[in-house]
Amino acid sequence: MPERPWGAVAGSLVFLVVVPGTVAGAVPFWMTRWREQPPLLGLPVSRVLGAGLVLLGLGSLVESVLRFALLGLGTPAPVAPPTRLVASGQYRLVRNPMYVAVLAIVLGQALLLGSVSLLRYAAVLWVLFEAFVLLYEEPSLRARFGATYETYCRNVRRWWPRLRPWTG
Repeated sequence: MPERPWGAVAGSLVFLVVVPGTVAGAVPFWMTRWREQPPLLGLPVSRVLGAGLVLLGLGSLVESVLRFALLGLGTPAPVAPPTRLVASGQYRLVRNPMYVAVLAIVLGQALLLGSVSLLRYAAVLWVLFEAFVLLYEEPSLRARFGATYETYCRNVRRWWPRLRPWTG
């Protein structure tokens, strides 16, 4: 586990390229070769919405990864987790902004490319993310951060963002 923020930044950037880069980049490319199909539901505006989701998701993902490194002094990877609970920035609105960001990127690509297969892939990802969070991530965070994490969970939802940031 890195003790200095720059080691955590380097580890987090490697994680960003390898994990979300594969899940939200390489796999969608493999599935679609990023070739456009007719717009979903015949609505060309879906492409604009899709591009917006991709950009928002990318920004959110980078911000989350850097927040883990600089404030949590760790990485999103289970092998080098943060030493401090990250409950600031986007984490004041939703507990899992990285997963939400990856889903936004994949859904955005589905809309941008008119790809039903990417919509199905996004649905499978959500199920896998939910299982991972429930079976591994949350129990691990409860064990590591105890009552602090319990309080956080009571105030910030797992997937659906709060309207106002939590200030606890």
